Amino acid sequence: MKLVFWKKSGGAAGQVDFNRLPRHIAIILDGNGRWAKRRGLPRTAGHKVGAETFRTIATYCRDIGLEYLTVYAFSTENWKRPKDEVETIMVLLKRYLLEAIETMERDNVRLRFMGDLLALNDELKALVAECNAISDRLTGCQCNICINYGGRAELVHAAQSFAEDCIAGSVKPGDLTEDIFEKYLYSAGIPSPDLLIRPGGELRLSNFLLWQCAYAEFYLTDVLWPDFSKEELHKAIAAYQSRNRRYGAVT
Repeated sequence: MKLVFWKKSGGAAGQVDFNRLPRHIAIILDGNGRWAKRRGLPRTAGHKVGAETFRTIATYCRDIGLEYLTVYAFSTENWKRPKDEVETIMVLLKRYLLEAIETMERDNVRLRFMGDLLALNDELKALVAECNAISDRLTGCQCNICINYGGRAELVHAAQSFAEDCIAGSVKPGDLTEDIFEKYLYSAGIPSPDLLIRPGGELRLSNFLLWQCAYAEFYLTDVLWPDFSKEELHKAIAAYQSRNRRYGAVT
């Protein structure tokens, strides 16, 4: 499988070249609550369907050979949401982690977690640790799940960690470069996203991967996350492949 064609409504066909995939795709999982509201359902119903969409898309990214997928699952600000909604998200996370522990080695999929995980309960922290241990033995597609994550908080955490190393004498302030600073980020060792996909129609980063997305190509769509499909992913990748990434230079 090298090319997949999709048809724009009333427009020309586009195509995805699977030999030129972005190395790293990041997705903001947005629109679960609005999806449920439009159907007269509780917001929690949207999160349940959104979790299934994540399974489908993550599996498909593995199948097509993507190296890295990073998803924004729960932000530092999401704790402000209604208690039952937060609890539902945490239950879905637990269910996903339990399933992942059973299937990661079979599917050769690595799971990593980005964010302040200290806020999670002990059971979730133990499951995360088990997923990390399994991932250390694997070599396949890496899925990074951002939980209790905020881009600004990540930068503050990195600066604090570097300052602590300065105090300890292992580095000097003058040693700091962009490459060294990246080693203090949650995403240390992971290439920056090539493509950022935001479903749900919003036009903002929402405090997601502020450092890492400096040169990412953005793809925005009104499709709500529970309705996001493989075809929508194809559209995003085709749009990415049609662009000329100059990184501030002139072609």
